[in-house]
Amino acid sequence: MFPVMIGTVVIAGIVGYVSERTGFTRNGIVQSIIICIGGAFLFYFVRLMFGFGFNSAGLNAIAASIGALIIVPTHWRR
Repeated sequence: MFPVMIGTVVIAGIVGYVSERTGFTRNGIVQSIIICIGGAFLFYFVRLMFGFGFNSAGLNAIAASIGALIIVPTHWRR
């Protein structure tokens, strides 16, 4: 269970960094990584408690990270 959590954080960090570098978001690198890690943690714990999600932990982390970046619209602020 602990290696899955560490892998989730690493994958979420990579997704946040890549999304910022490719221009998908304009939040800043650190902010995008924090948003992705928060979304991945939330989805990880929902998966543990309720069993929602995909069978692969990596696919869960990627989907949750991208979803968090789409939901949190910090690039609209001034």
